[in-house]
Amino acid sequence: MIGLIQRAAYASVVIDDQPVAAIEAGIMLLLGVEKEDSQAKADRLLQRVLNYRIFADAQGRMNCSLLDMGYELLIVPQFTLPADTRKGNRPGFSPAAPPELGQALFGYFCQQAEELLGQSNCGVFGADMKVHLVNDGPVTFWLQQ
Repeated sequence: MIGLIQRAAYASVVIDDQPVAAIEAGIMLLLGVEKEDSQAKADRLLQRVLNYRIFADAQGRMNCSLLDMGYELLIVPQFTLPADTRKGNRPGFSPAAPPELGQALFGYFCQQAEELLGQSNCGVFGADMKVHLVNDGPVTFWLQQ
């Protein structure tokens, strides 16, 4: 499971000109599911995202997590993250989970996030989304389980 996290001053998902989810300060997570992924990997990645220290403390050091700051999380399904880009000029998607597994694990991840955070801000699996981001920093990290 792959998580591309971006520290956000604002982020949102729009589908067919309709807002679906939005956050103010927090993390926008692009979530990629690989074919060997499981709920255990989703749980571990979620814990890392929630506790990853990418926000400034009083001294200006990246020493605070999303949970420390009480910020929000926006989760966006991103099936292209697991793509094999090592050769050629076209990505290969054989490492990606089949749609049924991807959708199930994305749904599970969002459900677990809602239970832990008390709110759910998720894009829609398989939808043509417009994702808006004001990247704070910019600060972006690739996490993989």
